[in-house]
Amino acid sequence: MNDLLKGVNLYLVGMMGAGKSTIGQLLATELGYRFFDTDTLIEQVAQQSITEIFDRDGEEAFRQLESQVLGELSRYHHCVVATGGGIVTRSMNWSYLQHGIVLWLDVPVAQLHRRLQDDLTRPLLRDPDPQAKLQTLLDRRHSLYAQADVRLPVGEGETPEDLVPRAIEEIRKVLRSPTVDQN
Repeated sequence: MNDLLKGVNLYLVGMMGAGKSTIGQLLATELGYRFFDTDTLIEQVAQQSITEIFDRDGEEAFRQLESQVLGELSRYHHCVVATGGGIVTRSMNWSYLQHGIVLWLDVPVAQLHRRLQDDLTRPLLRDPDPQAKLQTLLDRRHSLYAQADVRLPVGEGETPEDLVPRAIEEIRKVLRSPTVDQN
């Protein structure tokens, strides 16, 4: 299986709560790749939580750290990288993402809201109506996520273990397509 991508990185994008970290770990195991989570690396580099970064320095400082971490990761190969939900909002990040295969985990807002309703660690969900905030974020980012090489719609009740074989099959389809640039 590890020859599928020929060393090219796989980047998972999608909204917060889409399951990028969980599915990314499973894909890395299946592909024989290393797994990285940009949010975890940002916290290690900054030596503070994402919530603290947002509170102390603001979203722009967080986004700058996110770009730096992604830039560093893009130098490696044989990696599955779970990215933060907003990583697609900076055009600079696409210059890194496009060196690999980008997979969008497309999860409906109602499903995201159910997954995140008890999660108090998400700075962007500090809102009187978190579901409306999720919808607003998705509306802003949808066209950016849609630039991914692979779109994987996630249905209600599908487990990460259900999604991994589907993701691999969709990646195979894209790799067989003559329009994908495999740097």
